Order: sequence, then C-alpha cells, then structure tokens
Amino acid sequence: MAHQRSSQGRLSRDSDTEDIVALLAPRLAHFAGVARTEHVTRAAQEMNVPQSTLSRAVARLEHDLGVDLFARHGRALSLTPAGHTFLASVERALAEIERAADEVRADADRTTGKVAFGFLHTMGAETVPGLIHAFRADHPRVRFSLVQNYGEAMLERLRAGELDLCLTSPVPDAPDLVARRLDEQRLRLVVPADHRLAARRRVRLAEAADEPFVTLEPGYGLRRITDAVCAEAGFRPKVAFEGEEAETLRGLVAAGLGVALLPPPAVPRPGVVELTVTAPRAAREIGVAWLAGRADTPPVAAFKKFLLSRRGRLLP
Repeated sequence: MAHQRSSQGRLSRDSDTEDIVALLAPRLAHFAGVARTEHVTRAAQEMNVPQSTLSRAVARLEHDLGVDLFARHGRALSLTPAGHTFLASVERALAEIERAADEVRADADRTTGKVAFGFLHTMGAETVPGLIHAFRADHPRVRFSLVQNYGEAMLERLRAGELDLCLTSPVPDAPDLVARRLDEQRLRLVVPADHRLAARRRVRLAEAADEPFVTLEPGYGLRRITDAVCAEAGFRPKVAFEGEEAETLRGLVAAGLGVALLPPPAVPRPGVVELTVTAPRAAREIGVAWLAGRADTPPVAAFKKFLLSRRGRLLP
C-alpha cells in the first residue's frame, strides 16, 4: 500500500503502524546513541559509525516523525521535551530487543539450548520421559519445552514454528514436512472385566462388531486408525462415547460403557481386560516429524539424531 504523506513528505497520522515501525526501527539505536551523549561526534566514536551516518539518521527520524527531538547548539545537542519522551520508549524497546536476542541465542546454544518437542498424550507417561532421560545422559543441560496434543494439532504448531520436532501417529505425508517412521505399537481390544470376551486372551476384531465403542474424537490419529481397522474387519463401529485422552477411554470401558481399541497402558488399569487382536492387524506407526527446509539449532539437531537412532526401539 502506498504511504500517505503530508505536504512536507512525512508519514501522516493514518499511516499503518507496520509502515511506521519498518521506517523508524533501523534508526532507533542511532537516535539513542546520540541522545545519551548529546553530541554527534562523541556518539559516532562510541558506536564506531561514521558521523555523517548518525547525522543523517537523526535528521531523517525527525523528518519522518514531524517532531524536533534535539535542539542544536553548534556541534552539541540537547533533547527537547519530545526527545526525552521518545528516548524513554526507545530505550525500553531496545532493551526488549536485546533481551529477545539473548533468549534466542541461549535457546540455540549447543550445550544449554532448548528443544520444543511435541508428542501424543499416550506417550507422555513413560515413552517421552524415558527418551529425554536417555538423551540427557550425553546432553545434561539441554532444556525442553514439552507439548502434549493430538497429531493434527501438533502438526499445526510445527508449521507455525512453535515446535521443533514432534512424535505423532499416523506418520504424516505432506510436502512441507519431513517425517521418519520410528516404531510400531500394537493396539489391543480393551473390554470390561465382566465382559463376555474377558476370559479370552486373543480375539478377532469382528467378534466385537456389535459392541458399543468408546473412541477418541474425529481428527485424532488413533480415531482414524480405529475406523480403518474396524472397516477392514467388516464393520463400522457403533460409537457410544468420544473423548480426548486414552486413559479416560479406559475408565469408560471399566465402567461398562463400551469397548475400545487402544495402545498398551503405562500402568495396568483395574476393571478392564486387554485382548490381543489377531485379525485384522491392529497397530499404529509412530514417527518423528519436522518442518522441511528449516535449519536446526545444535540442540535440536542433536535430539533429532538421537530420536532417529532409536528406530525400532523407541517404545518401552
């Protein structure tokens, strides 16, 4: 959008804020340096920039703001009331920029940096703590920002730059992502302890075709797998309850409200029996994904290499 300007060529009051920021930001450090010394020559020496650069930066800043920030006294300067007001805000802004720069440099540090790592709820109790414990044996000071969510939500956060890596299922296939299969997890048919199938150790999934199912909500990877495996077994599951977390579903099963296809629990839950499904094959692939084309910081690269080295032995 073309800038709207006054007759003197300055940006008018109705110009976009983004335009103002883009225009003024490169000159703020120069202004602050001159303001601290109130002398262009001394400021140029302290900042190690040509005096002419500072003079032009301050003059253009005043022109674009339409306000005199300095009163001139030969080669010396003094801040005007407007200059004092502006300096206070500029120094806060520059301090925040410096803080942000320090933070991102710290996050990228090879030894003490940070990894933003997402994973499925079902992997939070045992798998992920074990992975991080093993990784930190060689990288004891690397920090983690951990996010538990369902697969699609994690991929959205990956694309938004909020995550570096995520463990998810199914393994995504998208042009903007890179994904690697790491392991496979067999699913079990979970039934109430007093269910007609509870005395069995193995079951064909078709034997549960008439049962009410408790499942994760649509959009969850495990829900898609459940629907697909049931279709392969020749039926569409009669969904009685939908939830957001596997252990909640186990509780519903224990209460006699249905059966479920779930990965093994971290800790056995009373009130349910978990049956091996012999047909069709009921399993989910677990993989790691990251955004294609994004450069890794050293701690992210190290953790990615570690995860890939666990292929075939990711799960406890």
